[in-house]
Amino acid sequence: MQHQSKLPNVGTTIFTVMSALANEYNALNLSQGFPNYPSSQKLNDLVTAAMNNGYNQYAPMAGNLDLRLVISNKYELLYNSTYHPEKEITVTAGATQAIYNIVSAFVRPNDEVIIFKPAYDCYEPAVEINGGKAITIQLSAPDYKVNWEEVASKITSKTKMIMINSPHNPSGTIWSAADMLQLQKLTKDTNIIVLSDEVYEHIIFDEEQHQSVCLFKDLKQRSFITASFGKTFHNTGWKVGYCCAPEYLMSEFRKVHQFNVFSVNHPAQKGIADYMQDAETYLGLNSFFQQKRDLFLSLISESRFKFKPSKGTYFQVLDYSEITDEYDLDYAKRLTKEFNIASIPLSVFNEKGKDDKVLRFCFAKTDETLIKASEILCKI
Repeated sequence: MQHQSKLPNVGTTIFTVMSALANEYNALNLSQGFPNYPSSQKLNDLVTAAMNNGYNQYAPMAGNLDLRLVISNKYELLYNSTYHPEKEITVTAGATQAIYNIVSAFVRPNDEVIIFKPAYDCYEPAVEINGGKAITIQLSAPDYKVNWEEVASKITSKTKMIMINSPHNPSGTIWSAADMLQLQKLTKDTNIIVLSDEVYEHIIFDEEQHQSVCLFKDLKQRSFITASFGKTFHNTGWKVGYCCAPEYLMSEFRKVHQFNVFSVNHPAQKGIADYMQDAETYLGLNSFFQQKRDLFLSLISESRFKFKPSKGTYFQVLDYSEITDEYDLDYAKRLTKEFNIASIPLSVFNEKGKDDKVLRFCFAKTDETLIKASEILCKI
């Protein structure tokens, strides 16, 4: 039998490819975005306690209420913004599932969705599998600045959604308040929904402030925020995240969510809820990761790689243009095979494989790993 693929252009993700190559060549894996150190023992103990205390059956469809309450409190603390814990917050199986459900709830065949490239690789397939059309806007290294006149020119009567991501994976850049105000201006008095991927909101450096969509009144009324506890608490394998939105949007989201996963890992939700009673569990992440970024960059400062320090996320982009003119995917594979260090080439996230001669390295690693990585990079 033969069937026409709904995603004919989608193959194995670059993360799978590079991690497999790292395993084959026993290379340091700074490609895929996961920590190689344990999550908090206190958090682990709280999840275990939740299991022992009977939180082993279905959670409420929208999520454990204790967790939704603590999420609501976090938005009031950080942004002086309010999301109703019962009507405007839903716990999801990671941010990727939230993104997929948001797109599925609103995008119809031939709807247009604006996506900024380089873009995380789950965005476009979610649009395409729902019959929508991705309208891409290519950003360029090293600054990845948005040309708002270009954005305005891409908005049409078919524009259903604009997807944004700050702090930005893979570039490590952040959007400014001026960027958010431009987005608010362009979408005002339209029916456009904004999907704001804010999974790295707690990982932002150099005393910069995260510009969440919830800080901008009109934007908030048309926006979803997606977030990830896996990124926040160093346990990506738990796949627990959430999304926030005004009630009229969230009610549509839940229609899809209840028939997709219905509810999410209950003991993990309860354990995270108890852990987040202490706000320092997330407020301290900026300094924790800035120490790692600064260590990594100081150690490679004498290498032949060029860089602008990451402003957010736990990724650092390195420019190798003074070393070789190889295509970035080829170079990333060669570094893995010959030098035993794995990274991610950014061309795979770009329009038509645009090659800016840059690679993404994850610094959510032990200091020992970062020291070993820097020794390799300084020899290249």
